[in-house]
Amino acid sequence: MSVHMQHRLMLAIALLLAAIYLFPLYWMYVTTLKSGSAMFATPPAFWPQDPQWRTYAYVWESRNMGRYLWNSLVIACGSVALIVVLGTGCAYVLARYRNAYVDAGLFLILMLQVLPASLMITPIFVGFSQIGLLATPRFAVVLAIAAKSMPFFVVLVRATFMSVPMELEEAALVDGNSRFGAFFAIVLPLARNGILVAAILIFMQAFGEFVYSKSIIQNVDYQPASVGLNSFMGPNTNEWNRIMAFAAMYVTPILAVFVLLQRRIVSGLTSGALK
Repeated sequence: MSVHMQHRLMLAIALLLAAIYLFPLYWMYVTTLKSGSAMFATPPAFWPQDPQWRTYAYVWESRNMGRYLWNSLVIACGSVALIVVLGTGCAYVLARYRNAYVDAGLFLILMLQVLPASLMITPIFVGFSQIGLLATPRFAVVLAIAAKSMPFFVVLVRATFMSVPMELEEAALVDGNSRFGAFFAIVLPLARNGILVAAILIFMQAFGEFVYSKSIIQNVDYQPASVGLNSFMGPNTNEWNRIMAFAAMYVTPILAVFVLLQRRIVSGLTSGALK
């Protein structure tokens, strides 16, 4: 088989896998436009003959979609801000001061990452209840997300810091800069792309977080869109077009962010690969 044929075969396989992966997303958007009878038609239609665009307006108004999205945005932005402020310094220390104790600490950080949220929620809920944090539920969720996502951020940003040559810091120290001055003037600007990418990935995870929000936030006024989508469904649910409309308005902003920043995300993930 020639090289040209191999490339065409690989492209065909890639397109097939992409179509399989994206079909559920396509079906979600199509279902939002179907009427009640069209949703249960046999065989199903891959595009509705009479698109019901008003479904989006009905769901937005009846479900107070703006409030849910605002709460999701507040929780996601708060989590990212806390993780970036605390995790950047931790990642820098683990990248620059490497010894047996640092390696042990990094191992413990990685072990924290594998713990599922469903396992961590019980001790977190009990601890937050004892210290009174449940009175501010959104802040409690921000802390819980930060505790869960911090290892991912630290490991990713550590690789970025390791790709910044130490000689640049040493030159800055020789010129009279302090360690903090060299960090903020030299290292941080060079590592900003990796930090930004890690922050974007954390934001997308926090925007779709469900377990902590469902368990900690009982007041509907503070619940994010993930909990709102769950409350939409029940054992006798048949309004799948409205549920899909809610889901579409929920995930579309995240999809847009990912598509617009995909090149930067890929470059940030591979920035420390050769170090």
